[in-house]
Amino acid sequence: MNSFWINIAGWVPAITLPLATLFQLIKLAKTRSSEGVSILTWLLFGFANLGIYIFTEKYWVIQSILAQLLTAVLNFVIVGLILYMRRKK
Repeated sequence: MNSFWINIAGWVPAITLPLATLFQLIKLAKTRSSEGVSILTWLLFGFANLGIYIFTEKYWVIQSILAQLLTAVLNFVIVGLILYMRRKK
């Protein structure tokens, strides 16, 4: 496969994964409610993203950092926010 298309393919998850996760985080912050949001799902997403980051061994590639490491951090922020909201109730 042409390296141009491989590069494009790497940027797709680097942009979409953290962006999709950010949308959930924004919704939680705006609504101030964790109702209907699964803490276990976001926790598992976080561990999966960390696992795939380590598995690929592309520690300094920006696409890998954004798609997997940043997304994992955002996943765990969501988990923390859910825990905070549920304790506050």
